Amino acid sequence: MKDDQATPLVGIIMGSKSDMPVMQACVDQLEEFCVPYELVVASAHRNPAKVHEWASTAADRGMRVIIAAAGKAAHLGGVVAAYTPLPVVGVPIKTSDLGGMDSLLSMVQMPSGVPVACVAINGAKNAAIFALQVLASGDAAYRQKMLDFKAALAEG
Repeated sequence: MKDDQATPLVGIIMGSKSDMPVMQACVDQLEEFCVPYELVVASAHRNPAKVHEWASTAADRGMRVIIAAAGKAAHLGGVVAAYTPLPVVGVPIKTSDLGGMDSLLSMVQMPSGVPVACVAINGAKNAAIFALQVLASGDAAYRQKMLDFKAALAEG
């Protein structure tokens, strides 16, 4: 739920506007969970100063988890993780060149001390569910949302 009145708890950052068709599933899932989020487009390569500013201030602005989506070199999640104490989950975007394997391998090969959790290629919905699980670890209302979501999954 993108709500200008509520403090965003989840930050979504994408390397390019072209990532939005994939990331719409993340946005939709967060809105279904009524989780306030902030969405920004900033490339780790083309606008590193914007990425640095956004990531390094995310925790102070009230965010609790960040979702970073990128394709090809897919350095965005790692760069964000370098600048924030918050958990970062990466969404590798499918590419035409290598089908997203380049993105996936870039995200999971992080150096020691700078972890990025990673979902499947184009796994934007799972990234939102993971973000809710992070929020649920310290908030009873979000924990109940996760329990309800899992119960609905079990019912089919």
